[in-house]
Amino acid sequence: MYQSPFEPSGEWLNRLQESRHRQPPAALLPWLLHPGSLTAALRELADGDFHVRILKQHWQNPRIDERRELALRDRCRALVREVLLYGRGQPWVYARSVLPESSLRGRSRYLRNLDNRPLGELLFSEAGIRRGPIALNRLHRNPRCDLPELAGEGDSAWGRRSAFWLRGKPLLVTEAFLSAFRPQRAPLARAEVSAEQTGG
Repeated sequence: MYQSPFEPSGEWLNRLQESRHRQPPAALLPWLLHPGSLTAALRELADGDFHVRILKQHWQNPRIDERRELALRDRCRALVREVLLYGRGQPWVYARSVLPESSLRGRSRYLRNLDNRPLGELLFSEAGIRRGPIALNRLHRNPRCDLPELAGEGDSAWGRRSAFWLRGKPLLVTEAFLSAFRPQRAPLARAEVSAEQTGG
């Protein structure tokens, strides 16, 4: 039975706490706070050697903290999509997206049938997409998850999440940076990323 590889620990923080154990590595911080397309930035860092692997995509009741963030009722269904984002052959990022059923109607119905395209790549290509504040958290590794690609991961990973509003309807995207992701520089600013690479 499939198990999500990471779970949130404690409160999501819109601002970093002072204590050292809650501070991400300096090299990772610009990536955690990057307001533009993460897919485009990762693709650029990987010199185009980038792909997505779907772990699980199914309808379910979101977690309590996710329902609260999206202002959903307790029994609301959502399409939950979990993927690994690979750069240069290594799993760099784990991403979990929560797409409420009520947000996938009308012109947004196409999001029900995503293949291995990055969700953010589609979101950032939409006119009028709005992103909420980025919140940070230290995500705990789920010991019940036995994905071989993540066998060498530690007990926790720094993650971020933010809500997006597409045509006034909310979606929630959480991303955790894995141990193989060791950036030598900060991501390019949104204006520096070429139009054909815009994604998330």
